[in-house]
Amino acid sequence: MPIRPSLRHSPQLIGLSALVYLALSFRGAQKSNSQQYVPPLGSKSDDRIERSTRIIAVGDLHGDIGNAQKVLEMARVVDSDGNWSGEVDVFVQTGDIIDRGDDTIVLFDWMEDLRSQAQGAGGRVLSHLGNHEWMNTIGDWRYVHASEIKTFGGVAARQDMLSTGRIGRAWAANYTTTSRLPLHPSLGDPNDDFPPSADSAAVRLPAPLSHAAYSFVHGGLASSYPGLSPFPSAINDLGRSLLHKLQHRVQPPPHPPHAYPHLPPSTTREEHALLEADGPLWYRGWALDDEAKVCRAVDPVLEKTGTRRMIMGHTPNFEKIVSRCNGKIIIIDTGISHAYGGALSALSVEYTLKLVSSSEKRWREREVVKALYVDHSVTLVDEERDVFGDM
Repeated sequence: MPIRPSLRHSPQLIGLSALVYLALSFRGAQKSNSQQYVPPLGSKSDDRIERSTRIIAVGDLHGDIGNAQKVLEMARVVDSDGNWSGEVDVFVQTGDIIDRGDDTIVLFDWMEDLRSQAQGAGGRVLSHLGNHEWMNTIGDWRYVHASEIKTFGGVAARQDMLSTGRIGRAWAANYTTTSRLPLHPSLGDPNDDFPPSADSAAVRLPAPLSHAAYSFVHGGLASSYPGLSPFPSAINDLGRSLLHKLQHRVQPPPHPPHAYPHLPPSTTREEHALLEADGPLWYRGWALDDEAKVCRAVDPVLEKTGTRRMIMGHTPNFEKIVSRCNGKIIIIDTGISHAYGGALSALSVEYTLKLVSSSEKRWREREVVKALYVDHSVTLVDEERDVFGDM
């Protein structure tokens, strides 16, 4: 469902947008994560000898449909009516759509509509649950505004919507805790595991092609976290299991004003670890620890997850997207929501892979990673290398 121009251009209506969406039809809420992935198209000359991919990633949105559409339109993910533009191959959102603002319903409905539109155009939307989605599922509503609860029709209606209602069903079907996104299709589909299975074409690719992928997560993939492999299923299977337990229990009265509800008694130790300080939802070390420390620690994590760079939100810098260790770590939460008043930003990745010599099986890769802002962009990575492999 496109965002109406009146909502986009009339600030006084933005706070009412969730109410508007309650009256609108909703399409595609239960599109499965198993939907077929259509790899990006190659050059017009010959798809076998050159491939290109454009990825846009956006961090925390926190209940602000107005700024969310400004950012996605700026990055050419959507057109001026809020519809999928067809100019992006993959759009990634790293979680924390909920809390601190009133536009929860309209934002999640919009994400599902974009997912359906992208699939129809051969694109892909990858969505992640942030720590605030998990807090709301547990019953921790400390950052929920009373005005936002009214857009649902009350506490009970909000609980129903986030558990077994359409938002909760979308979370269960289309949202993961983390993702591995290959830059070229020889590595398989998004969220195919690393290490690859023995019968996968990816298992035959040498480094660095074997690691031509990015990880996306809300908090961070800590080197101390024990469940990094196989990546990403070791994490996502736990997230899926815990989410089911939370959504299908009798919903506890929210905190505050009631007591903190805690996790269900059936929660396993591994599921608890998802929500601990070094778990993928809350970890801040890649953003806050000193440069020397994180640059020593990052390579083993990239090696274990089969990736070149890790992209995350959660820890805001209100002025810019932060790149560390030559772009191996990129933190994209810039406080987009009006609740923070930070920079409107998106991360752009443009990847090309071109055959140079068929006899040598030599290819030329180029990765260009940019931080996009309203009036300028900053190049964070511009790397070119020759690689070898049978693809």
